[in-house]
Amino acid sequence: MIYFVSDAHLGSLLEKDPRSHELKLVRWLDMVKKDAEKIYLLGDIFDFWYEYKTVVPKGFVRLLGKLAEMTDAGIEIHFFIGNHDLWTFDYLEKEIGLKVHYEPLIVEHSGKNFFLAHGDGLVTSDMKFNLLRRMFHSKFTQKLFGWVPPRIGQTLGYTWSKLNREKITDEDNSYQGEDKEELVVFAKNYRSEPHIDYFVFGHRHIDLNLKLRNDAHVIILGDFVSIFSYGVFDGKDFSLEYFEM
Repeated sequence: MIYFVSDAHLGSLLEKDPRSHELKLVRWLDMVKKDAEKIYLLGDIFDFWYEYKTVVPKGFVRLLGKLAEMTDAGIEIHFFIGNHDLWTFDYLEKEIGLKVHYEPLIVEHSGKNFFLAHGDGLVTSDMKFNLLRRMFHSKFTQKLFGWVPPRIGQTLGYTWSKLNREKITDEDNSYQGEDKEELVVFAKNYRSEPHIDYFVFGHRHIDLNLKLRNDAHVIILGDFVSIFSYGVFDGKDFSLEYFEM
């Protein structure tokens, strides 16, 4: 079995009980590890992440310990950066054993081709978002932030994330329709080889499994904040399922 999950936003200042939130994701990992061949973490697992050269960000001990336990047991776990946790360098790879991806990935499983990405930046008409994304992906910006003391840097990161997420309305987090939902539009316009059977994204915080006319499916995983949805591929079919709801 192959599992997919995204958008847990661990550490968010909007979360009333961060410990319970983290433990719920750990329980999900405990459940799927029994038959998981691979696990794909498709971005924004953390609400903010910055790896200082000699300092480990405070928190997430239970999650990171569980992930290390699973990779040590031979389960392959892939971590995609999102727009909240993009400032990862080598800690998650060297210490936890994750395979970290900074770009979309095309991979084949059981004869099916998957296009995997967090989803931010693939298609967007929001010029402000595009500008900020380029700035945050800049190596100069990343190095500059490293000079900020961790106590200040972590506070800035989590506060920035909180303020931005507070601006998101219920309408923003609702399905926009096949012709307006940007990740669906991206999949419909995709023309490169090979043919993709499943486009799997996070980012949008909606749960969607849409079959296109060319028999491809667009999967948007929902989130592990309020929907607690995740994807499962059993070698034949892809399904969205829900944890402890």
